[in-house]
This record gives sequence, structure tokens and C-alpha cells, in this order.
Amino acid sequence: MPQTLYPRGTVKKIVKAHSNRGLSKDVDILIFLNYALFMQDLIKEASIASKQSGERGISARSVRKVREGCLRKYKG
Repeated sequence: MPQTLYPRGTVKKIVKAHSNRGLSKDVDILIFLNYALFMQDLIKEASIASKQSGERGISARSVRKVREGCLRKYKG
């Protein structure tokens, strides 16, 4: 059996505990993909912010600058 990128059962248990709702069969996959898209967007925006600030690479400061805007885009 191939190894998954994350523990599917654990993700489902956590989401179920926080939502108090039933979950569809593949909801963990959708959550993981949404997370991956969020991280991709966060890094892209932080890269732009760091270049505008004259930094050579992405810093924690550039991530903090764009964090709020990226979180708003992905809020459900």
C-alpha cells in the first residue's frame, strides 16, 4: 500500500471533533488541497512583499505582512 502524504484518519477525526457534523468520504483530500493552495498563495505573496522591501529572500516579516490577506481569501 502506498504511503499517503498525511494521516487521513487523523485529519478526519480532528475535523469531525471541531465541526460536530458528518463528513463526506473524501473531505480530508479537499482540506489538504485547500491547505496546499493556501500555502502556495502565502509563499507567492510573501515573495512579492519581500522583493518590494528589498529583501533577498522570504523572511518571517514578509510572511507576517501578507498573512492576514491570504487568510481572508481562504476563510470559509
